[in-house]
Amino acid sequence: MLWKYLVVLLISMVPLIELRGAIPVAIGMDLGLPEWAVLITAIIGNMLPVPLIYLFARKFLEWGSQKKWKPLKQFCNFCLKKGQKGGEKLLQKAGNKGTYFALFLFVAIPIPGTGAWTGTLAASILNLDFKKTMFSILAGILVAGLIMLLASLGLFKVIIGG
Repeated sequence: MLWKYLVVLLISMVPLIELRGAIPVAIGMDLGLPEWAVLITAIIGNMLPVPLIYLFARKFLEWGSQKKWKPLKQFCNFCLKKGQKGGEKLLQKAGNKGTYFALFLFVAIPIPGTGAWTGTLAASILNLDFKKTMFSILAGILVAGLIMLLASLGLFKVIIGG
């Protein structure tokens, strides 16, 4: 039984997949876990790397972008550019006063390219406040998790009459 929780936890920790993939996989595979347990496990798994990303990812990426090994340098430069682009877009749309709400929305709306990893990297690159960032990301993960759970259970089909 523990392995089922580990599957959900580990999938939700993977960049770009996160709980947006973990919840549909868990529901689709019919792991036999209660829906609330899938949601909580996915939220925990998605949130676990967030403080580490904020505190260390930027430092690692800046270090790696200076190295001579081409694959590492390309990967690090790609991530820095994506984080910088995401951060600039966030600031343009939100301005200074709405930055954390925009970060929340960025993470909460489950579309490709958004999520806790990208949002946290952008917040780190922008030197946003750690506590406010963690709160915004957690709130976004909670909303994204609920959206994905409802979608995975087919409730959106019922609501819109599909």
